[in-house]
Amino acid sequence: MVDEEVVSERIRQIAATLAGRAGELTGELVQLYATDLPQLVNDDERMVSLLSASVYQNIETALQIFRHGIDPATVEPPAAAVEYARRLAQRGTPVFDLILAYDLGQAAMLDFGFEECTRLVDDAALLGAILRKLLRVAYEFITRVVRQLVGVYQDERDRWLLNRSAARAAKVLDLLGENGGPPDVDAAEAVIGYRLRGTHVGMIVWHAAEAFAEDVLSVLESVAGAVFERVGGQGRPLFVPRDEAGAWVWLPLPPGTVVRREDVDAVLAEIDSGVRVTVGEPGTGVGGFRDTHQQARRAHALALAAGEHCDRVLTFREVGTVALMTSDLNAARLWVASTLGPLAADEENCARLRDTLRVFLASGGSYTASAAELTMHKNSVQYRVRKAQELLPHGLGEGRLDVELALNLCRRLGAAVLSPA
Repeated sequence: MVDEEVVSERIRQIAATLAGRAGELTGELVQLYATDLPQLVNDDERMVSLLSASVYQNIETALQIFRHGIDPATVEPPAAAVEYARRLAQRGTPVFDLILAYDLGQAAMLDFGFEECTRLVDDAALLGAILRKLLRVAYEFITRVVRQLVGVYQDERDRWLLNRSAARAAKVLDLLGENGGPPDVDAAEAVIGYRLRGTHVGMIVWHAAEAFAEDVLSVLESVAGAVFERVGGQGRPLFVPRDEAGAWVWLPLPPGTVVRREDVDAVLAEIDSGVRVTVGEPGTGVGGFRDTHQQARRAHALALAAGEHCDRVLTFREVGTVALMTSDLNAARLWVASTLGPLAADEENCARLRDTLRVFLASGGSYTASAAELTMHKNSVQYRVRKAQELLPHGLGEGRLDVELALNLCRRLGAAVLSPA
């Protein structure tokens, strides 16, 4: 007969060992989700950060239960786990994905625990008793947490769906083809209150800061309205919240009208610095409604990849070519390195040389025009351009267009595509 106190003491030792690896284990679980449940991690940086916090807090809570003999029936879900469940509900992620994530996480954590058990315990009877207790307590903990989070998810989903904007969002997904089947345009216009047969420009507006005001959606909607007024739109914009800090927008415009970067810059000059906007090209009809939105999303992906140093406004007209390369950042990084060689190094001197060469090439090879734009002496421009070309593995020659594209990638994405100094 195995002494229960001995079992509890060994479990405390194992939990203490794993507690020192909480950060490492969190990273392994997030990577597991990236492989098995990519829909939980491929949306945006804020959701990935919240997922990581949820995983970390769940691991800490579970290990505290084992270390201190806490009754799992008395434990509440961690705050980050509750918030993550709410965000998934707002985005329409199936609740089954949330449940499956906990099943995968439980299996992985038990595997880590079993490894420690077999490493520390030689006695077969003691090992069996420890494993049985680990399984029982882990099951009770996960079952309680999942039941409560499913309740949180359902309450939030019900509340969100009662909101008119959520109903509009569902219809918008129909129009974008994400819910399957061709849309009924007349019915869609009635639900969303927006004309689909005219010309549109799609935008994505969001708040990029970790902390933001509770009424951030109101701020984002006011930004959309101000841009609409500035460009002389016709009708009413369509504003569709995606979560508490971001929204999709369509502006109905007269034919031939475009939304220029300077139009949005002027609006954002009076707005919280955390607000960001990406803009697609004008499109007509339902097809144009989809195309301009996809372009704005491409630019949005570029902004997320670029991180904090990215411009507050990106238009697909300016960054479309670069945005199309953000779907595979690793491949883009390797291509930049092979194209620019040492000039792709993530350090200050190379950054100056890259910027000078980019402006020089964009000006058609004019030292005078480059000096005027960079507010530098012409001789300084010539010196930097010569130094930059010396670092290129193949010079300019036939690869000039590749070099220009690589330089623009560096400008837009920074460290995301640069080589370590």
